[in-house]
Amino acid sequence: MQFYLNGYKTGDPFIEDPHPSVAERPGGLPEDVDVLIIGCGPAGLVLAAQLANFPVIRTVVIDRRDGPLEVGQADGVACRTVEMFEAFGLADRLVNEAYWVNEVCFWRPDPGDRTKIKRTGRIQDVEEGLSEFPHVIVNQARMLAYLLEHMERSASKLEPFYSLHASDVQVDTSGASEYPVTVTLLHMKDFEETGETSTIRAKYVVGCDGSRSGTRTAIGRELAGDPMNQSWGVMDVLAVTDFPDIRVKCAIHSANQGNILIIPREGGYLVRFYVALDNVRDKEMLENRSVTPEKLAEVTNRILHPYSVEVKDVGWWSVYEIGQRLCDKFDDVPAAEMASRLPRVFIAGDACHTHSAKAGQGMNVSMNDTWNLGWKLGAVLRGTAKPELLHTYSEERQKIAKQLIDFDREFSKMFSAHPTESGDEVEGIDPDEFQQYFSAQGRFTAGTATKYASSMITAEAMFQHLAEGFPVGMRFHSAPVVRLADAKPVHLGHFARADGAWRVYIFADHNDPTGANSRARELCQFLESDASPIKRFTPAGADPDSVIDVRAIFQQGHRDLAVDKMPSVLLPRKGKFGLVDYEKMFCPDPKSDDIFELRGVNRETGCMVVVRPDQYVAHVLPLHGHEALADFFAGILIDAK
Repeated sequence: MQFYLNGYKTGDPFIEDPHPSVAERPGGLPEDVDVLIIGCGPAGLVLAAQLANFPVIRTVVIDRRDGPLEVGQADGVACRTVEMFEAFGLADRLVNEAYWVNEVCFWRPDPGDRTKIKRTGRIQDVEEGLSEFPHVIVNQARMLAYLLEHMERSASKLEPFYSLHASDVQVDTSGASEYPVTVTLLHMKDFEETGETSTIRAKYVVGCDGSRSGTRTAIGRELAGDPMNQSWGVMDVLAVTDFPDIRVKCAIHSANQGNILIIPREGGYLVRFYVALDNVRDKEMLENRSVTPEKLAEVTNRILHPYSVEVKDVGWWSVYEIGQRLCDKFDDVPAAEMASRLPRVFIAGDACHTHSAKAGQGMNVSMNDTWNLGWKLGAVLRGTAKPELLHTYSEERQKIAKQLIDFDREFSKMFSAHPTESGDEVEGIDPDEFQQYFSAQGRFTAGTATKYASSMITAEAMFQHLAEGFPVGMRFHSAPVVRLADAKPVHLGHFARADGAWRVYIFADHNDPTGANSRARELCQFLESDASPIKRFTPAGADPDSVIDVRAIFQQGHRDLAVDKMPSVLLPRKGKFGLVDYEKMFCPDPKSDDIFELRGVNRETGCMVVVRPDQYVAHVLPLHGHEALADFFAGILIDAK
């Protein structure tokens, strides 16, 4: 993390001074805003945290609760989500507090006595090298607290307005209004209406208001799909047990008593049980809605036989039905009108896709919805990108949600099925098949399988052979390097903050980067010229890396290169003092895998890897592709004034 750019100050360097525009804003709920975010769940607060990094954008966040969430339901945090939290500088706190899911155990009926369960498999939870971060478990409320603190420490000083419910959302489609979305707010106390109302006008509204989303209803969208006839109980407990794998994630299939997913929780003692409730055996308590933690404990002991669990304390519990439902579009523009109309209202998270909790995808996919949307809203509102960019949110995320729904339907069906032995003709699932499916889908559940199709922000992969380990459309896979200026071992991807900037990673050719034959040096000279997209698209007075951030990775060792001989585009001057940023150049880490080998980058020719502000690879180009790089950005960005 860099700081002190515009002057030294005492105290916590991560607490930013308020932006001048923030100090000028009146207190209380404003009459009009740039972005109104409805809902302070994971999707809403990721979006708010992203927009908080752009203090010139007036953002308001509301929630019908009386204050921050105290106990969360979702708990699994995928590797990709932790990578996203690193962009906010929050990953270290997250992984230090969380439980790490290192392995998964599989239990099924003991062939010698099918009334008992027996461990039959144990696998690594995440494949080696998939991410530098682990799959972790932490209470959702803690994750939201991290995001709220990030917002408060930012130059925006953004804080939510609680006890407000959006009862009506109206969109003026005439194009005549600067603030075309009007939202009626009901003031609440303890989830009851007080009779007081307010009205707020917005340029854009994002509904992160859950599966019963009023925003979704207001724009005429519907969740479509069939709920499955399968009920699950879930409880977080402190317990004493003789079950040997209580501190390991477990998938348990009993012969005829039901199934359980065990998720150890953070802190060393707490554990979550997802308990399948049988529609026949447990029919009475389901129909009478008489499920209690005590009854869930009884079912748990029934399934775990010959082991037992004595519940000492219940932190949280609930009952829910599995269902997979999806909206056909995630904004307010009908498909037939996309050529003539821009979106003004968006929905994200449970407002547009719902599914089971078994694979731990709900919170993760929801946060990645608004991680996708946030930088796009920021770029359009700051005037650096074309408004048509906003169409790509629904185009990209609806397809990802559809993949999730399809996966969750199959995963839930397999997990809920009656276990069979190999060769049995009865209907059910062979536990070996379930274990193989779980292992095969590891990249999907880790969040690293997302691949965006070609669009205005994701090019065709014409030069993928130059960097096979950075697939176009997929997340930029970080790797260890050494920073040239100070010889510090770092992870290359960790410098990509949630600042809305595009990144051009120059993987240099094998020639001396200071020599006349260096293609990397020729590219840097182009990026310093009047034809450079940096000069064309960077607003006057802004830092030179605020729109397009250029970084270079050389093949030579860090002791073999001279910092002062490097091109000026890699030593940009920033801030009010024109200080030099020395953190743009890297070399392979001699104590770790060479990044060129690790990511399949062509050593002879090198290449450019263009990365979107949400860390997804947008383009791979040869180092001499100067014009192609400029043309790509010209299709997205707006000429600076």
